[in-house]
Amino acid sequence: MGAIIGPGNVWRFPYLCYRNGGGVFFIPYILFIFTCGIPLFFLETALGQYTNQGGITCWKKICPIFQGVGYASHLIISFSATSYVIIMAWAFFYLFASFSADLPWASCGHEWNTANCFDVGQSNTSLETIHKQNTTLPVVEYWQHRVLKISSGIEDVGSLRWELVLCLILTWVICYFCVWKGIKSTGKAAYFTATFPYAMLLILLIRGVTLPGAIDGIIYYLYPDISRLSDAQVWMDAGTQVFFSYAIGMGFLTSLGSYNTFKNDCYKDCFYLCLLNSATSVVAGFAIFSVLGFMTYETGLDIAEVAESGPGLAFIVYPRAMAMMPMPQLWSVCFFLMIILLSLDSQFVGLECLMTSLVDLFPVYLRQGFRRELLLLMICSVCCLLGFSLVTEGGMYLLQLLDHHVCSGTTLLLLSFCQCVGISWIYGADHFYEDIASMIGYRPNRFMKYCWKYVTPLIILGTFVFSIVRYSPLKFSNSYIYPLWANILGWFIATVSLSLIPLFIIYQLIIGHGTLKQRFMTLCQPTDEFGQNKNWPEKSAVSKLDQSELKLVPNTGELAA
Repeated sequence: MGAIIGPGNVWRFPYLCYRNGGGVFFIPYILFIFTCGIPLFFLETALGQYTNQGGITCWKKICPIFQGVGYASHLIISFSATSYVIIMAWAFFYLFASFSADLPWASCGHEWNTANCFDVGQSNTSLETIHKQNTTLPVVEYWQHRVLKISSGIEDVGSLRWELVLCLILTWVICYFCVWKGIKSTGKAAYFTATFPYAMLLILLIRGVTLPGAIDGIIYYLYPDISRLSDAQVWMDAGTQVFFSYAIGMGFLTSLGSYNTFKNDCYKDCFYLCLLNSATSVVAGFAIFSVLGFMTYETGLDIAEVAESGPGLAFIVYPRAMAMMPMPQLWSVCFFLMIILLSLDSQFVGLECLMTSLVDLFPVYLRQGFRRELLLLMICSVCCLLGFSLVTEGGMYLLQLLDHHVCSGTTLLLLSFCQCVGISWIYGADHFYEDIASMIGYRPNRFMKYCWKYVTPLIILGTFVFSIVRYSPLKFSNSYIYPLWANILGWFIATVSLSLIPLFIIYQLIIGHGTLKQRFMTLCQPTDEFGQNKNWPEKSAVSKLDQSELKLVPNTGELAA
């Protein structure tokens, strides 16, 4: 659950729903859930459970020719672990600031404020006059000039933000001690980090809907605009949100599925978790937009002027709204604690997946003594050092570049397409379908098999082609356009990750035996030991998953996602 429910459920889905026709957005979103989201979620989880291997060695066993898929996905996990942890560093910065007598982003007059700082709540100036002037809100200046000290562009890296560096180090220390004893310690941490945010979300929801003006925000959130169904961008946004929020294509689910018992009913688990993920996104929309409605009620601004996506929603819009509430420090602490726990959950699940795959890849070396702990320390240290580039004054630009080109979108689409081809067309969808039946004791709905083989690959290709046709240079805050070299850099990093797939195919063809055709046919066959023994031994390097501690899914609860 921690791997698939994160900050994106809180800040990305509600904004996309509002921007793409309100309630109408649920139509393409639900279609993508049942044609791509759940089928691929099930495929990846079942693959890990059946092979009892992490996201790299599972491909070596079931479809050796696509072994590069595992390496590519784990390289992307490494990029994600390095970049998304910055969100926690920001949240820690705001959390510590929330304990001050007055929230520092609530008013002007601080050393980081400029002459253009203007607080709507402290002035009688008309809104029309405000818009004509070059004014900025105190919460915006706090974010840009105090937290980020943002530079003029990606070409201007600037100096390190040492306060953020300390927050980043704190985050990695927490991640290390949550993961260092394996899936058992991760599971204990997840029991708190995966459930406590729901309590916070419920509290914020109750508080939000009781604020004046909340109903107006909810109407903006859900009001259906039927005409938007003809807009292809709406469908693309729905598809990318499903892939992004379900963590599809990154190997999380395969590694976590490898800890299930062989007879675990992963089919039901996947349905429960996917529906829980989407329900969380919908509920978060009510919590967020009820507060935005309150903000428009207080300031007189239109909802379109305060609704933002991504970090802007979490670190500008919501802090501004909380500053208007009674006991603002309390609500600020609750909100940023929720963001930290949601991010932390996804972060150490990603680390656990990296560790699982590496231990399965080199079991002789890493299942002895404290070698696993030392490997984890090395990974955390390297990622932390690389993350320093993202807490510079120009780090925000680099973070968005990595997020746009490497950690989401096209790369996840292509990895998911390769998964479908490898399982459905090379190993065989019918064969894998029967393998699953031997695990869970019954045959899942045949719709899953047809999705893997036909529906999902076609939808992925269509979405990919549309993203190429509608491609436009990356922008930051709709004003700064990234230079050509920056876009080339982003595509280069993404290409390096994806190039591991054909490179491993070529490498294995070169080192193989026999004619080229014989080598190719051998690589398309599962290994001899695959599927022979289903009495999986406990993974000695990583403590076996304690289902009684996690209880992530009612009744079946054996999928530690």
